[in-house]
Amino acid sequence: MKLNFLETHDRFEYFTKQSFEIAQCCQDLINQRPFGEHAFYIFAHARTADDGVTKRLIWQPRLTRPLAQSNSMLFKAYPGTDIIKEIWIIPARELWDQFSKGKMLQNKKICDSIHNYIHNRDKLNAREDDDLSDDAVDAIYKQISLAANLKMAY
Repeated sequence: MKLNFLETHDRFEYFTKQSFEIAQCCQDLINQRPFGEHAFYIFAHARTADDGVTKRLIWQPRLTRPLAQSNSMLFKAYPGTDIIKEIWIIPARELWDQFSKGKMLQNKKICDSIHNYIHNRDKLNAREDDDLSDDAVDAIYKQISLAANLKMAY
């Protein structure tokens, strides 16, 4: 197989720049402090537009951990610190082979995420030790809802 060095390098550059964009999106959400000083999850998942072709990535802050799904990423953010914990990065199924060992896009975190998604999904879905209790989550959501309702009233 004959490889074009410049084309391969351009693809590699594009791939490595994506990680910076991911970090920037996470940092933007952390700076907004959607839940005050509480640690929260950042769930990123792709959605297809009505045209059936165009895709966009939705970044959703959450207090609870979503179930693992393909074509998604999950991070945990800790406001007031520079800590962003990668929990999973699971690409679309048709891309899984591209991230395997020996490939240009080989990535240990993605390989581990895919492996756990196939063989040990409970590990990806498990609560973390520092997750808030269900009652605390409900109280925070009620407080946000109350503040939004008061804001709309004025």
